[in-house]
Parts: sequence; C-alpha cells; structure tokens
Amino acid sequence: MKFVRFSVNGDAASGSRVGVLDGQRVAAVSTRSAGLPAQGDVWARDMAAVIAAGQVFNAEALFADSASVYGLEQVRLLAPMLPSTILCAGSNYHAHNREKAAAPLSGKEPEFFIKTSDCVVGPEDGIVHDAVLTKKLDSETELAIVIGKAGRHIPVESALDHVFGYSIINDVTARDLQVRRKPDGTTWYELGRGKVFDTSAPFGPCIVTSDEIGNPQTLRIRTRINGELRQSGNTSDMIWTCAELVHFFSVNLTLRPGMVIITGTPAGTAWSSDKELGGHWMPPEGGEPLIPAKGYNQPGDVVECSIDRIGMLRNTVV
Repeated sequence: MKFVRFSVNGDAASGSRVGVLDGQRVAAVSTRSAGLPAQGDVWARDMAAVIAAGQVFNAEALFADSASVYGLEQVRLLAPMLPSTILCAGSNYHAHNREKAAAPLSGKEPEFFIKTSDCVVGPEDGIVHDAVLTKKLDSETELAIVIGKAGRHIPVESALDHVFGYSIINDVTARDLQVRRKPDGTTWYELGRGKVFDTSAPFGPCIVTSDEIGNPQTLRIRTRINGELRQSGNTSDMIWTCAELVHFFSVNLTLRPGMVIITGTPAGTAWSSDKELGGHWMPPEGGEPLIPAKGYNQPGDVVECSIDRIGMLRNTVV
C-alpha cells in the first residue's frame, strides 16, 4: 500500500490529509471509510499515528467511499510526514566511494549525521539555491526507511520487522561546506553545515509499505537532472544493508515509529566531477550509461529522484 499526505486543490481550510495512492487516484483516510474504528479521526490527519498504530487498511473499502476519492489532478501531494529525526548514513555505496575523496572513516563504518523536519519539503516544492550558504549545491537520491516498531539494540536478523515502509529522500548537500582539506592533503567531512539547512531533504512522493517492497536490497535507484541520467545504481551495492543500518542506529537511539533512516547514494553526483574537492568521475561498468555533471545544481534545474516500486520525487531548484 502507498500512503501519502495531501491537500485538496482550492480547499485550503481542510488542511493536510492522509491518504492511500493507487495509480492516478488518492483515497482519503476518514471515519466514513468502512472498517475504520474511532481512531480514524486521528489517522485522517497524522501519518505518524497511522505508522504507530500499524493499522491494516482495507484499500477496497477506502476507494469505495466516492466522497473521499480524488484524482491526482485534484490534489497536491505533500511530504508524506514531517519526521522529528532523520538518521543519515553517508558513504554507503561501493561505487560512490570509488568516485570521491576518501575520509578516514569512508567505507569502514556508516557516516552518521542527522537531519530534522526543518529540512523537509515535499514533491514539486523548491530546493532553495542560497548562494550565501553554498556555491556547490548537490543532489543525492536515497532510499528512506520508515520505522514502524520501536526498538533498541535491534538484531540484524529481525531488523526489517521494525520497518513500516520505504520512501525517497533527496539528501541535498552543500559540498563546499561538507568536504574539507587539511594542509597534508587528507580529507575530512563536516556533516553539520554541509547537510542540514532549509530544503535539504525533499521527501516523497509516498511511503510504500514493506510488504510491497519485499527485499529492499534489489531496488534500482536513479537521478535525472534536466532529463539527463546522472545516477543509476542498485541498493544491492550498499556496503551496509537496510537491516544492518537499522541495527547500527538502534545502538545509539531507541528507534520509534515515524523515525526515518536514509541509506546513502550511488555513484554519479556532481561531486564526482569536481576535481577541486577530490572527485573522480568514472563511467559505470555495465548498466545504464550516465552523463557526468557539468557543474552543481543551479536555479531552474529540475531534479527527478526515482526508485523502483516507490515512484519519482521531483523538485526544481529555485
């Protein structure tokens, strides 16, 4: 099932709603929907409450309620939720690690940083190009894991039992703030200012429940900028699997329903073409041909992040 958060065009007073996406239609979760108990009032507005409840919805019943079904052209899709905590794992694809300057921990353990809901925007929202903040704004398509069941020190073997579903987050990055060089030529990463800023976490278009994804290590992941294919990888190239990342982050924090983990990006970012920051773009070995970036994101660029079985997240740099 694909869960979304949306608003109805021309009905600002109704606010955001939780719904289920099926093709070109969205069914709003409501108390009118057959089979929903009284908590439907909360679930109609609060995606985190839906996730925490673990409620199994009857999609046929939702779409049978014609008063709560909309065509996609009638609604605006929003970020599926505003997670309090986005736990981020950097340098988690073999191919991406080969094309960039290596920091001391690259490939040895997940690079741990955090984004918050302050960074989140939804589908079709603008990614702000703030020239005061950065001259090197980059995009990274990443698989997002949405936690559904609380746990601490979660074993790898049962880690995916704690997953509600999966989505897409674009880990927008200020490369000139992230990548720092020492006089001896070694590289270190500053993962605060380089990663955490307004509009640095476009999120969406939906959350696909884990039963529909199955094995999360078999998903094709792509980035297109102005139609050019910049990234095309597979989650099978992750250094640490989704299950291993759930375990890893649960050692530090009790993972709670609605928390999100993002899992790194494949090769092909603009950084890979930036020799000044240690980038080393390499044509992919097999697979789809990629177009190397001629520079970083600029106002007017259209960024399309897609992952198999989830969909496509599109944003314009403004």
